[in-house]
Amino acid sequence: MVQKLFPLDKNYILRQAQHTMEKQMLVMMVTELKQSYTQMYNPLGLKDDTYLQILTNTNFPLDGISIVYRQLSGIYRYRFGSNQLELLFDGRSHFEKYQEDWRKQLRSWLKALGHHESYVKSLLRMTLLYDSPSRAEFAENRCKSFINEYFDLHIIKRKGELKLLSTG
Repeated sequence: MVQKLFPLDKNYILRQAQHTMEKQMLVMMVTELKQSYTQMYNPLGLKDDTYLQILTNTNFPLDGISIVYRQLSGIYRYRFGSNQLELLFDGRSHFEKYQEDWRKQLRSWLKALGHHESYVKSLLRMTLLYDSPSRAEFAENRCKSFINEYFDLHIIKRKGELKLLSTG
């Protein structure tokens, strides 16, 4: 990561905190996805083939869900990464605080997104119901588009830089 400003800039610490948590947060994303699927499509917990595949599948590529995680991470930094003058008096480092804050916010967002059929279906197609790279790529694009719409963001890429703009 190229640092253009001073090393203790909140966004650098926040990005590093999010990066170090990625693997455990991907596990949380899959767990929340299973719960969302169950609540939305199988509230009785009937053990059909699809439901068993969702519950037991552990062999799927993480590329797509990692991209979704990084997108949500970027949205979080865009929305909540502006307070540079926060002082902590509880003995924790900023790194630890940002990890905790990010974990709570991500879980909250995953629960909210889990109520939307488009998000649940596309994330399932990328992970637990993965069957081909082309379908997963299509589902990834649908998921990213849904997330941008959900958060009311428009992403513009100019000269290799991504810019997030609130459309509302």
